[in-house]
Parts: sequence; C-alpha cells; structure tokens
Amino acid sequence: MKTRTAVAIFAVIALAASLGIVSAMPFGPESALEREVGHRLRMLPYYSVFDILRYSVNGYHVTLDGAVTQPWLKSDAEKEVKTIEGVEGVTNNIKVLPVSPSDDRIRRAEYRAIYGQSALFRYAEQAVPPIHIIVENGHVSLEGYVDSAADKTIAEIAAKGVPGVFSVTDNLEVVNPPKH
Repeated sequence: MKTRTAVAIFAVIALAASLGIVSAMPFGPESALEREVGHRLRMLPYYSVFDILRYSVNGYHVTLDGAVTQPWLKSDAEKEVKTIEGVEGVTNNIKVLPVSPSDDRIRRAEYRAIYGQSALFRYAEQAVPPIHIIVENGHVSLEGYVDSAADKTIAEIAAKGVPGVFSVTDNLEVVNPPKH
C-alpha cells in the first residue's frame, strides 16, 4: 500500500512539474549539487593550502573561481566538476598563479609562521587546512575560515611578520566549526 501511495505522489508531482505548476529542479538552496561540487573540489589530489577554489551554482551551471599554483589543478577542477551528474556547463575562471621562486619561498615561510603558532596548529592537522595562503608577486592573501576572531588576528599578525612580503590581505572568515 505504501508503495502505491509513493508512486501516486510521484506521478502527481511529475505531472505538476510538466505543467509548470511546480519546479522540476531537484536541487534546493543548499543543494545536493552544490555540496557535491564542494566535496569533489576539496578531494582533488593536488589541492593544497597554497590554492583556493571557489564555485557558484546557477541552476545546472557551475562557475569556478580562485587561484592555483599549478595549471593542471585548474583543468582537473573543471574536468571533475563536469563529471558530476546534473552539471550541464562549467565556466572556469580559476587563475593560475605565476611561477616564482620568491613566491615559493614566501609560501613556505608563511606556512611555518601561521601553522607554527600553537593556537593555529590544530588547523594544520586537517587534510586541507582551512587557512589558505595565496601568494602572488610577493603579495599574500589569507583565504578560508577560522573558528574565532582571535585565531584570525593571530594568523594575520604571523603572516605580516614574514620577511619579503609586500602586503597581507586578511580575507579569513570567522565561522563556527561544524558539529560532527
């Protein structure tokens, strides 16, 4: 009996969708598609603390943004998102950062300065740490999130203390950690 009821409800919804009475789009505001895109991007093998990948979903179209240190990560991100069921198109606006030994030195120094702080070490233990260090031509941008305003301040002060850095932009967001 329950199976017949479920089939009948599905048939009514499908008929209403075909008549334009309700939306046939299976994805809501924080949709399964958005969650899947985020998950797939975070799971890319070469995605690191020195890259930042962002995305937006509009219907069945995904727009990728951010900055990466390796050109293959840009193409890998696009390829991975295109394989997700329901994605009809991808616009790839990910920037590939210029190759620079000086920027590489700054990246390593920033990582040690930030994640070497006893208050911030717990973030380094995650598979992809939430504080991303983006370095371009000696300019540093901190991206991602932290649990408190104090952590945000500690990260910014540590980043500004690295020699050879022209500027530091702190774009870290303070969010409550997810409950598991």
